[in-house]
Amino acid sequence: MMGNKNHKKAIESFFKQIAKHKEKLKLELEKDFPDLGLIKHWEKEVRTFEENIQKKLKRLGQ
Repeated sequence: MMGNKNHKKAIESFFKQIAKHKEKLKLELEKDFPDLGLIKHWEKEVRTFEENIQKKLKRLGQ
């Protein structure tokens, strides 16, 4: 079983990944011809990270 410290570390990591992906999305959307496939992919990953954060928070009892 993962300890609280590991859950918190994972949550922190997911937040960092979300920030990186949102930056990638912003830069791609600013292009004249944004790659819609990439955008869709990154948006899906952001949703997955957010779901994982919720699961970890639930395990921490928050």
